[in-house]
Order: sequence, then structure tokens, then C-alpha cells
Amino acid sequence: MAAVSFDEVTKQFGQSTVAVDHLTLNVNEGEFLILVGPSGCGKTTALRMVAGLEQVTSGKIAIDGRVVNDVVPTERDIAMVFQNYALYPHMTVFDNIAFPLRQQKVKKAVIRERVAEAAQLLTIEELLERKPRELSGGQRQRVAIGRALVRRPKAFLMDEPLSNLDAKLRVQMRAELLSLHQRLGITTVYVTHDQTEAMTLGDRVVVMRHGVVQQVDAPERLYRKPANMFVAGFIGSPAMNFVEGTLTNGSVVLGEHTVAVPSGNGHSGPVVVGIRPEDVVIGDADAFDALPGQIEITEQLGPEMLVHVDVPGITLAAADGDEARTDGRLISRAAGTFKGARGDRVRVAFNTDHLQLFDPGSGEALL
Repeated sequence: MAAVSFDEVTKQFGQSTVAVDHLTLNVNEGEFLILVGPSGCGKTTALRMVAGLEQVTSGKIAIDGRVVNDVVPTERDIAMVFQNYALYPHMTVFDNIAFPLRQQKVKKAVIRERVAEAAQLLTIEELLERKPRELSGGQRQRVAIGRALVRRPKAFLMDEPLSNLDAKLRVQMRAELLSLHQRLGITTVYVTHDQTEAMTLGDRVVVMRHGVVQQVDAPERLYRKPANMFVAGFIGSPAMNFVEGTLTNGSVVLGEHTVAVPSGNGHSGPVVVGIRPEDVVIGDADAFDALPGQIEITEQLGPEMLVHVDVPGITLAAADGDEARTDGRLISRAAGTFKGARGDRVRVAFNTDHLQLFDPGSGEALL
């Protein structure tokens, strides 16, 4: 195992395209760190610089305390798992897994031992004589992980390894990857655009946008204490509701309505109020201390239901990077047994313990 560090690392393509901008980050020894963000945010470029597949424009990358900017990929003692598996179609599973060891001139007996060990760990012992075309997507991904595993590297680098799998298999493979990491404890840097993967796999999660780190934190803190509107809108499905308001004397005015809120760190004036769908509570139309609304859409998801409620008199704010919305439609996460239907009049209340306040200009959190 080894720590990986970025010290003011920048990667620029051409004269004007900055893919990674002054990235400073420490990946702890044995940590499972996730890089997440929308397409083009720089997460894969950062990973490829660690692997040596992209040159650093400025700054330093170190693996196990050794600066590796000028070290060739084969001498960095890391293993990378790609999105497209990158298996040799003419080789058996055994030969695909054994390939990096043969390149290192490892003895045949040691190769057999390590391949067998990896195959047992990944439950692919019965597949060793098959060719990649005879395998399912999940089996191919296990082979790709096995090929990385036999090298016994200081760190794993994984570039969206589950994105080609169907939804059910992704869930299964996430659990297997987490179990594998808990058993082996190898430092892992994992790139994904899928926030569910990020939240379920990562010890810590790095949210990136336009090559710049927005927040580095544990999954729960990212969800409950986002640093800005971009993180708040990106993490969570469905996304956080954002409502324009004005903060004064411990309350926020939302159009025609006033709601008590936590302290805004002395801030007063215009704010954006962030409300997670599960904190938008739909009650009876006769309930007090709630905002009147009307159900527009319901989405049945089995154990839960997403309820879109139009609340007159409020204005939604756009999450950073999203298109502006002019309607007052909030999304609530209700129990799957919820009986409301389109057109029903309801009242909407907020769990004020979990409201978030943001500066409408900078998008930064005020709490």
C-alpha cells in the first residue's frame, strides 16, 4: 500500500484548455478515494496523470513519497482497471491475468500461484480456460481486476470500471469491489460520474468541476453539508430543491411565505434555500404551518414515491450549471404507500433542521 499525493498539479491541453487546475490532494494509505463529477471535469485526466499516461504540465505527483512526474508507467508500481476491460481476445482468462507477470519475467510457478489466488478471490476459477468472448460483462470485469490484482501493486487506479454493466450487475459489482478492498486494503483511486457509486464505495469523495476541486469529504457530509450549490445539486437523486428567499431575523421569506431557518452565520438579505426531497413533507390540505400546493406528477419507485408539488408564490433557483426554472414545483420523497394523485390539494412543510442556505451570488454555503 502507498499514499498518493497531488501538489498543485495542473494539466493543460494546447494554449487554452485547462483540464486539471492546481489540484492539491492527498490519498491516504489504504484509502478508497472517489473522483466524481460531470463529463469534462478533469477526473479521468487526474487519474491518467497518476498512471503516467498523461504528462503533468506543472506541479508534482508522488506515490509512496516518491515524485513520479518523470517516471515511466511501468515503473510506478500501480495497476489500472479501464472502462472497456482491455482484455486480449485471443488469450484465455488465465493468460490475460498472467500477462503482466510474464512481462515482468516472473517464474511460472509463481504465476500459477498468483493467478489461482486471484481467481479464487474473484470467484472465476472455472473460467480460466475460456476466452473473453465467452464471458459476460461482469465476468470480463472480474478478469480485468484479477489482472491488476496479481501484480500486487502499491495502488489501484480504476477508470469507470462498472459503466458498461447493466444496473443489476453494477449493484453486485459495487458490493464485490467494496468487499475486495476491505479484505486487501490496497490504496484505490476510483473515477466515476455515477454519484451512487461515489456515495456507496468511497471512504472520501472528491467532487470536481471544470478541473477544480469543489469539496473533499466523507459521503454523508457531502450530502448533508455541501460546500456550495454545485455540490448540493450534483450529489443526491433527485437533486436538492433550490428556492429563492430573503433571510432576516431567523426566518426566510419564500415569496408569499415565511419559514423559520437555522442561523445563517450573521447573513441577512437574499439567499438560496436548499431542501432535500426527503425534507419536503406533504401533509393534509387542512394542516397548519405549511405552504399550500397542488400535486402535478407522481413517480412510483416501489418503496418510495417522488411527488412533484406546485407551490404558488415561490420561485425556484437554478443549481450552479443548470438552466434556470421559473416554476414553483418542489420534489418530495414520500413513502411508496403515498395515496396522493395529480390535482390533489396538499400542504407542504419543511424539515428545518436540514435546510441549507447558500449565497445567491457565489453559490457558497452560508451554514
